[in-house]
Amino acid sequence: MIVSVRRYAGWRRAMTRPRHFIACALGLFAFGIWSGFFALSEDPKSSGGAAITAEEIRAHVRFLASDELEGREAGTEGAERAARYIASAFRAYGLKPIGDGGTFEQRFSFVARVVPGPMNRLWLRTEAGERAFAFGRDFVPLALSSSGAVEGEGVFVGYGISAPELGRDDYAGGEVGGRIVFVLDGSPDGQDPHGRFREYRAPQRKIATAREKGARAVLFIAAEEKAEDDPLAALRYDPMFGEAGFPVLVLGRAAASEILKAAGKDLAELERALTTAAAPRPVALSGARLALYADVKKEMRQTANVVGLLEGSDPALKDEIILVGAHYDHLGRGGAHSLAPHQVGEVHNGADDNASGVAGMLELAQALAADRASLRRSILFIAFSAEEMGLLGSNHYVKHPLLPLERTIAMLNFDMIGRLRESGLIVYGVGTSPFWPMALERANESVRLNLRVREDGVGPSDHTSFYLRDIPVLHFFTGVHEDYHKPSDDAERINAEGAQQIISLAYAVVRELDRQPTRPAFVRAREERREAVASGFRVYIGTIPDYAESTEGVKVAGVRPGSPAEQAGVRPGDIILRVGRREIRNVYDYTYALQELKEGEEVEFVILRGGERLSLKVVPERRRAL
Repeated sequence: MIVSVRRYAGWRRAMTRPRHFIACALGLFAFGIWSGFFALSEDPKSSGGAAITAEEIRAHVRFLASDELEGREAGTEGAERAARYIASAFRAYGLKPIGDGGTFEQRFSFVARVVPGPMNRLWLRTEAGERAFAFGRDFVPLALSSSGAVEGEGVFVGYGISAPELGRDDYAGGEVGGRIVFVLDGSPDGQDPHGRFREYRAPQRKIATAREKGARAVLFIAAEEKAEDDPLAALRYDPMFGEAGFPVLVLGRAAASEILKAAGKDLAELERALTTAAAPRPVALSGARLALYADVKKEMRQTANVVGLLEGSDPALKDEIILVGAHYDHLGRGGAHSLAPHQVGEVHNGADDNASGVAGMLELAQALAADRASLRRSILFIAFSAEEMGLLGSNHYVKHPLLPLERTIAMLNFDMIGRLRESGLIVYGVGTSPFWPMALERANESVRLNLRVREDGVGPSDHTSFYLRDIPVLHFFTGVHEDYHKPSDDAERINAEGAQQIISLAYAVVRELDRQPTRPAFVRAREERREAVASGFRVYIGTIPDYAESTEGVKVAGVRPGSPAEQAGVRPGDIILRVGRREIRNVYDYTYALQELKEGEEVEFVILRGGERLSLKVVPERRRAL
């Protein structure tokens, strides 16, 4: 068991005051969390009643968001412990296991990370001879790199930003085609979250830009003398980016300086020139030839959705399924999606995201299980894994359903319901069925929450996977906050009383849905399009990418009715290979391509449909306000 510094310090203080220590120990034992050095129990608290209580929600969150679970990253022991805890709760509530081999688990594999292989090499070749650089100290492959060999001369392109609309193009006036590109990390405005170039500083964008310009490899110049000590070296595999398509290395600053010196250039002088030159230009590194081999291996891991069925009692309706879900994974110790990059390595507990949603789902399961005799339809509860990696768990379920999707009549999703404020509860998906507005209004008569309803059924959580299969959805969400995706998202900041109100509302919605003689109708909801300033896009296309699909290009999961994409003939299942001049390998490439489009200017989409390449003409529309 891992004991956090914070908990260990509290334990030492208690030991110096015997009476306080005994009281503390008895309190912990009463909650079932005394084992060795305060290990938390994986047997959920059983209240013996059906009440939805803030106390039980708080207890669930405390366990799921404890340091001992180390952030519940999918594929880790912390996530496995969380899954066992949820399964134990399902068992205690009398839910039926319908997973693999009669268990509560539906297991699946995914790419967890990329690790260096044994063949990574880097040589500098000049008239004076050949110099081999050391793996680790001098260079490491980036987690986004492809494996492969490249040989050639280099070119220094500053920060590697191509943004003519902002008055900067580090590639202008130089030839980089077929060369190895040297790029600085960051941007001219540093790490300013409001800086002009904030959208251009991500390594993914710099790699995509270098590929578009014809580069054969990218070498990022580290801020640290040793490559292995630089934050870039800790960058993790990003399933929505996949591979770069060519080798990408991180060069330690000392090694980079040596290579540039061999080409007659000084790194410090090149950096100073970037701050003084009105229009920086690429600098050819003639006379210094590089040969490199990047060797990266994908490491597969397993994780599991946790599934439990509450069977209905009506012979005519029990085969219809109401699905209730919440994802239980989080970021582990940070990584690429942490919004506290300087705290990567610290446990990101994810109390709100999404221990709160799982706690709410467990309370709802307990309350409905106590009323099982009066339920007409069956209710399937699923705790999804790997949501943070691109909705992998819910996407796996809809592709491999344990119960037929055509019998799934609705899906309710809880994601971040632990920070209810005066601004109220946001409920997405209200436009996916004409049944929802009435049901929410009636359910809210006793709870009296301030509801902020949104029609759209698409969003960054697991309900999207079901909406795209023509299933009515509701998604409950209390909004982002300053602790989102940071180590500070801890259990003590959860508004458990607010979560209790939300689950009470959801309970009433489920009961209202269960009382209906027929299933709710599904409709394609109106997309609520926001201003380009808020979204980063100037135009609207109307495609919905499949974030979980691993393919060359971007697979279209859905197309908005009446959108430019639909009018051009884009269909679900198409794979987008090119937009204009930009080749599309992944979701990042597609995002960058869309950001460059202009309203009313026709652009060619090259797609793959049934093995045939097609060219479609799309005319982007202006992205309107709500």
